[in-house]
Amino acid sequence: MKKIILTAIAVSASAMSFTAAAQFAKPEDAVKYRKAAFTVTAAHFGRMGAMAQGKAPFDAKIAAENAEIVANMAKLPWHAFGEGTETAETKAKPEVWKQNAKFKELSEKFQAESVKLVAATKTGKEDAFKAAFTATAGTCKSCHDDFKNK
Repeated sequence: MKKIILTAIAVSASAMSFTAAAQFAKPEDAVKYRKAAFTVTAAHFGRMGAMAQGKAPFDAKIAAENAEIVANMAKLPWHAFGEGTETAETKAKPEVWKQNAKFKELSEKFQAESVKLVAATKTGKEDAFKAAFTATAGTCKSCHDDFKNK
């Protein structure tokens, strides 16, 4: 039941992502939104990471469920890096706004790789999952290296 609810939330949230920027009354609302999106994404990505690193047994069904949530969540936070959010106390570097085209490109790569990750999990093959997970994690790292303070 919990998985169904989380999936429903993720799907609903992704449907709303296109109008999310217009829904923020204040910059701090956008910051809360993007932090929440990244927190949920990290939780589900971490579950798959444990499988990819051999810290948890590979389970194709669980990997697929988590990958689908990550793919849906991957669409959400980018609209919340709008005007007025650059001065908030976050881990985002000023480069997010100074190099916005590169930031957008990396966010799109993450979204594309997360879709490939879903497809890989649905094959049920651990090697395909690990390869797709590594590629997706690489997009996370690229963005974190350039745009996130430690």
